[in-house]
Order: sequence, then C-alpha cells, then structure tokens
Amino acid sequence: MNVTFLIYRVSTSTGKTDCPLYAKAELLADALKRSLPNFRAHKISILPDDWKEWLEATCKRNGWKHKKSPLVWRELVDQGGKGMLLGGFSDFLEHCQDYYNITSDMPTDIMLSVAAENLETKMNLIVEEQHRASLFKPLHIWISSALSPTCHLLIPNLLSAEVFPHVDAISLHLLDLEGGEEQLQGLRIEMENLGLPLLHQVSIHTDLDQAFQEAGVILLLDEWWSDDSDAENDSEQERKKRKVKEVSDHYREYGKLIDTRANKEVKVIVSGDSFVNLRCSLLVDNAQSIDSDQFVTMATQLENEAKAIMAKKLRVKASDITDLIVWGNISGSFYIDLQRAKVFNYDGAIKGPAFFSQSLLKIFHDRKWLETDLQDLVRCQRAAVASKTCQAAAMSAANGILTILKAWNGTCSPDKIFSLGVLCPGYYNLPDGIVLSVPVTFTEGKWSVLFDVTVGDELKERLQLSASELRREKELESENDMIVMKKEES
Repeated sequence: MNVTFLIYRVSTSTGKTDCPLYAKAELLADALKRSLPNFRAHKISILPDDWKEWLEATCKRNGWKHKKSPLVWRELVDQGGKGMLLGGFSDFLEHCQDYYNITSDMPTDIMLSVAAENLETKMNLIVEEQHRASLFKPLHIWISSALSPTCHLLIPNLLSAEVFPHVDAISLHLLDLEGGEEQLQGLRIEMENLGLPLLHQVSIHTDLDQAFQEAGVILLLDEWWSDDSDAENDSEQERKKRKVKEVSDHYREYGKLIDTRANKEVKVIVSGDSFVNLRCSLLVDNAQSIDSDQFVTMATQLENEAKAIMAKKLRVKASDITDLIVWGNISGSFYIDLQRAKVFNYDGAIKGPAFFSQSLLKIFHDRKWLETDLQDLVRCQRAAVASKTCQAAAMSAANGILTILKAWNGTCSPDKIFSLGVLCPGYYNLPDGIVLSVPVTFTEGKWSVLFDVTVGDELKERLQLSASELRREKELESENDMIVMKKEES
C-alpha cells in the first residue's frame, strides 16, 4: 500500500486562531502511520488569515467544494498526483474506521492544547524564515538603456567576483524607457541562461515607477543622438539647447529618484559620449542627500584610445602604457596629459625586466606632435566610431565601466592613476559646482584626487576653457528650466 493523505491546518472562516479538529486529524494520521507501514501523511499549516483565500484557490484548482476545517484528501500516487477529496475531520474519521478499523478519541483539553501548539510552531517557523531572509541581502544593480550594445557586452563580465569581490548575490534591474518589454524579456532570458554564479534574479522595467529602488550600483548608459532633420534651419546653438533640455529633463528626474530610493552608499557611473559631465553634475544637484563623491563619470575610454595611438608610435602594446591623465570635459574640451605616463617593454637603448618602465616623455621627444596631433587624433577617433555606428563605442564603454568598478571595489593598486569626472570643489583652483575629469587614485573603496602633478599655466588655461564650456551647458540647462517655469506660471 502506498497511500498519501494530505492534511491541512486550517482555521474557521471566522478567523479563529487555532483549529481543534485539525489537531484530532493530525493525531489520527499519526495513528495510521504507526499501524500501516506504507502509509504516509503530509501536513501543511496555513495561517488563519490566509485560510479563506487558500481554500478557495485550492478548491477551484481541483474542482472541490469544501468550507469546513480541516481539509483532507487522498492521493493514490506520490505527492502531486491527482487527489480525491475526503472532506473534513468527520469524513476522514469515517474513512479510517471503515477501511482500517482505526478511530480517534482525543479529550477536549488535549485537542485544544495541540491546536495551540500547532499555531505557535507555525508562527515560530515564519519568524525564523523572515530572519533568514533578512540576512540575505543581494546587491541591487540598475542599468539604464539596457537594450544598448554596451549593456550586452557589459553584463557577462559585470556579474563576477573579479568586479564585486565581497558580494554573494546580485539582483540585476534592466531599465529601458525606449525599448519594448518583449525585447527586455528576451534579454532577461538570455542572461538567466548564462548561469552566472552571482546572479540572484533579473527584473525588467520600461518606466520609472520602481527605478533605482534599493540600488547599490547604478550604471547610466543613456545616449542622445537627436534627429535634427526637422530643424535644418536652426542654428547650432538652438540644436544644442534642445539636446541639453532633453538631457536635463531626464537627469533631473533620475537624480530625484536616486535621492529618495537608492541606498545612501550607492555608486553611480555615468557613461557615454554626449554631455557626460553635465549629466553627472545634474545628478549631484538633484540627489543632495547622497555624497557627491558617489557620482562619477569616466574618461577611461579616452585614456585607452590615447594609449592605442601612442602604442603604435612606440611599437608596444597599448597595455604597456600606463598613467595617462585626461583633464577637462570628457565629451568636449579635454586634454591628454603625459607627464606621469610610463612605458613598459620598450625596445630602446635601455632595457630591463618585465617590471621595468621608462617615462614616456623621455622616450618620445616630439612635443609638438603630443600637443597637437595626439589631441586631434583622439578626438577624431571617437568621432569616427560614433559617426559610423550612431552610438557610443560599446566595447570601450563596457571596458571602461568594468575598469572603474574594479578599482572602486578595491581590486587595484593604490598607486594606479585613473581619469575620473568628479565634482571639483576648488580642486586646482577650478570653479565650484563643475564636474571635470581629473587624476585620481582608489584606496579601500574610496577615490581621492591626485595632487602630485604639475599644473602649469598652459594646463590651467585648458582647464578654464573646459570649465567655461561646462558652465555654458549648465546655463543652457538653467535657461530651459526658467522657460518651463514661466510657461507653468502663465
């Protein structure tokens, strides 16, 4: 014999806190187990407040009609097979007497005691489960423009112990305000099929209803490639003003949502080619309860592009060149500074082991080329990729994000120099309230500005040019804001 009885702890529909008849059914099932070697009983406790909804759903699913407690049914195969309704306790008792000559005679006081004990046990189990759940806290990562090529290249390497060495699980939230839900569902399924060890769950979002909730890391990949075909007669200034307005509208709202919903220790990285400094600045302005140091934009792409160009000139690999510095407006007037740059494995008059490096400026003597051609080549290289693809250089963007996250999470040498767009409150005598790319180092999950660099008159002039350019962008944003306010007032 291999018969399974499923006996459910229930309450009456009036919301009683215990069910004495369930206690009697429970002990009757135990008596059957002792008497019948192949008999099994499965018992599930349902809280009083959940009973009515559970009963209705169970009966509807199985085509049963039952209103009293407890609910007992019979299964002729292992749990999960087709069930045959027996009914309540009286039906169960009658079945046991007729088939097995087993009955139950439980005194009222014992019946009530067992019922109270059942309720207490269930409540203790719930508290224990809630405690276990509270200890499990995955890192919530939000990615905007999740359908972009950068995101597709980023994800497989993002959810790894190399990038997040002290994280046990990651909940990934894919946000795309322009894409369709069906496309995001496809991306979610593809991600789940990767079988990444750190991935706890994936959620998709096509609006801002839940955006940045509990965020520990936010990666903003938004780009604006506006279609100006309908405004051919507009001046360049008008086109730029229109783009700035679109960017500003989005990022003011992003900043406010991050301020109210994200973890206060959130790390926010702004990526892309257009208005990255302005976008980062808008986040800082509108998320005032979060430390401004937690909002950055990266010049890693520019660093790597400059390294690739220099590597061809020096006949080394791009990875053999380190410590370039990018100053200024990452998506505007920037400057590639080589005063700290080092070269490894250079085939010159002086050679050494793999760890031996030389100053790039001592190896390469054409200062005019460095000050003019190199700067122009880097700008042209980015523009060439953008014009051909009408999007950011996806591979270099993904690589740059991973590089900064690894450093921010403590997996790099404290001596390594990075170019990071950060809020500059008086650094190098630069104006306050402007996000500029400056050299930084990372130590124990914190970045700090590197001051051990020479900032000569020419560099100061370049930085002031970048600052003026960014101030004009913020003024355009302010003008748009004033126009909106005036329209609302009228």
